[in-house]
Amino acid sequence: MIREATKRRVETIIKLLQEEYPRNKIALKFSDPLELLVSTILSAQCTDERVNRATKVLFKKYKDIKDYARADFKKFEEDIRPTGFYRNKAKNIINASQQITNRFKGKVPQTMKELLTLPGIGRKTANIILTFAFGKIEGIVVDTHVIRLSKRIGLSKNDNPEKIEQDLMKIIPKNHWKDFSSLLMEHGRKICLARKPICESCVLKYICPSFYFFMKRKPI
Repeated sequence: MIREATKRRVETIIKLLQEEYPRNKIALKFSDPLELLVSTILSAQCTDERVNRATKVLFKKYKDIKDYARADFKKFEEDIRPTGFYRNKAKNIINASQQITNRFKGKVPQTMKELLTLPGIGRKTANIILTFAFGKIEGIVVDTHVIRLSKRIGLSKNDNPEKIEQDLMKIIPKNHWKDFSSLLMEHGRKICLARKPICESCVLKYICPSFYFFMKRKPI
């Protein structure tokens, strides 16, 4: 049972962020589930902007699942080198594509259980694919921005992404699961930065327990 005070606070957070980012949407650019799967794997420890620059060229070269499944590892590594950690990412994308070809008739699977069996696919990646490619809301996407902001705003005390997701799913209404993570990601990129958050410009500053800590001043 959610406490009434927590419920009201969460509603306020969602409302303020929606007003601040009315055109909020996923930053990765894709046209089908396969492109989103590739983009999401590439986005690990890489900015969405850099991934989008890389995939703008990549998606013209690799057009379907067979292209990825048959890709030469060395050449593919060079194609995705700008995204960092390219050796491991190349291995995961090519191996996942081979498994999708062999086990799922060339179609990206549409269930959490099946997606989690693929190389390079964790719960965060699976949630992104299910939510934004198939419109299936099974959880809340928890990336580095969501981890950081959930703790700063006081929505979770955990460090583990899966535990944070469980905390959020208990207090965020399900009809906001899709938008909530995107709102936090956008706020994390623009205002609630990792090293030096711009607290004076934050729409949540008066309800954020971290505001006075970062501003180095006491509550009025």
